[in-house]
Amino acid sequence: MSPRRKTRQVTVGDDRVGRVRIGGDAPIAVQTMTAGYTHEIDACVREIERYAAAGADIVRVAVPERKDTEALHEILGQVSVPVVADVHFHFQRALEAVEAGVHKIRLNPGNISDRDQVNKVIDACKERGIPIRIGVNEGSIIERKDKLKRAEELGKFFAGHKSGHMLALMIAKLEEYLDIFEARDFHDVTISAKSMDASMVIDVYTEISKRFDYPLHLGVTHAGPRDTGAIRSIAALSTLVANGIGDTLRISYASDHIDEVKDGLELLYCLGKRERKGVELIACPTCGRIQVDLFTLVKEVEKKLMPELKLPIKVAVMGCVVNGPGEAEGADVAVFAGDRRGIIYVQGQRVANVPEAEILDRLLQECREFEAKVNRGEAKLGEKVVEIVPPAPIGELGSGMDKIRAGLVEQITIGKTS
Repeated sequence: MSPRRKTRQVTVGDDRVGRVRIGGDAPIAVQTMTAGYTHEIDACVREIERYAAAGADIVRVAVPERKDTEALHEILGQVSVPVVADVHFHFQRALEAVEAGVHKIRLNPGNISDRDQVNKVIDACKERGIPIRIGVNEGSIIERKDKLKRAEELGKFFAGHKSGHMLALMIAKLEEYLDIFEARDFHDVTISAKSMDASMVIDVYTEISKRFDYPLHLGVTHAGPRDTGAIRSIAALSTLVANGIGDTLRISYASDHIDEVKDGLELLYCLGKRERKGVELIACPTCGRIQVDLFTLVKEVEKKLMPELKLPIKVAVMGCVVNGPGEAEGADVAVFAGDRRGIIYVQGQRVANVPEAEILDRLLQECREFEAKVNRGEAKLGEKVVEIVPPAPIGELGSGMDKIRAGLVEQITIGKTS
C-alpha cells in the first residue's frame, strides 16, 4: 500500500462530544447520515446514538427547513458524537445551524446563487471555528460560463479518458468553489467529489488529490442497496485508501445506515488503517468437506459474541480439518469441526472436544474467559503458545477422523512468544 497522502487537518466537535481530527496524521474517520427527519427530535437523537454506538465518528443530518435547524438546539445537547448540518439551497439554514452550535456544515456553493450569501456562511463559520465540507456530485454539477474555458482546458488534459469531460468539469467546479473560500481566508475545509460510477470515483479523487491539500471525504453516491452497494463502494474506496488517498469516508446504502458504519470500519480494519475494536470473526466459506451446520453456527457466534466482547479478539470458526488447524494456530480462539464435533483451541492450546450441540456455548465460554484473562494481564492478544499438528491421515487419501473423534490431535509445545 502507498503512504498516506499529506493533507491539512481540520477538527470537528467540541468539549462535550469530543473532537474528531480529519486529515494530517489522524486516523481515517467514518461517517454516516440520519435517514429520518431532523425535526423529529427524539427519533433523530436515537438514530444518531445508534450510529455512534456502532462506531461512527461523525453523523450528518439534513436541515432543509427552519424547523430542522430549530431542533438542532435540543439534539446537540443529547448526542455523543459531532454532528454535521447538510445544507443545499438555503444559506439561512446554514446560519441557523451555526447559531445552534452544529459542529460542521456541508455546503454546495453551486446551489446558492448569491455569492454574498455564501460569504455570510463562510464568515459565520470562521467566527465560530466551524469547518465546512464543500462537494461536487456528478449529478448536481451546473456549468457556468466563467468556468467553461477552464473546463475545456482540463478536458484536453483528460481527452483520452472515458470520462474526461466529467473529470474536467468536477475539478473546475472545485477550483471555483475553493476560490470563494480562499478569498475569505477560510481554510478549515474538506472536499468531496462523488459519482455513482466506482471507476469514476477512483479517477476523480486521484486527480484532485494531486491538486489540493485539503482533507478528502470519500464516497460513492447513489450506491444502491447493501448487496450491490457494498461492492460498488468498496471497489472504489478500498482502492483509494490503499493508495494513500482519503481522510474520512462514508459508505452509502439505500438501506439501514448502521451497515454503512459497520462496513466502513471493517474496510479500514482490513487495510490496517484503524485499530480494530471488538471481535474479528473469520470463517471458512464451506464446501463438501463440512461436517457441521457452519452457517448457523457462524450466525449465532456473530449474534451473541460480537455485541458482548470489546477486545479485538480473533475468533476462527472452521468447518473441517483441512484449514482448521492452521486457523486455530493463528487465532486467539478457534473451533474446527469433525464428524459432528468441534475441537476448540485458545491461542493454539486445545481446550475442548465437544459434540456439535455444545460447540456454541463452549466457544462463547472460552471467548469470554480469554477476554477476562487479557483484561487481567494474564494473556496477550495474538500470542501463539503452541504449534498445532493436524491429524495424520488414514491411508493415502484418508481424513484422520478417528483421531478427531477421540480428540487425539497431536500438539508440540514451543513455549510462549515474547
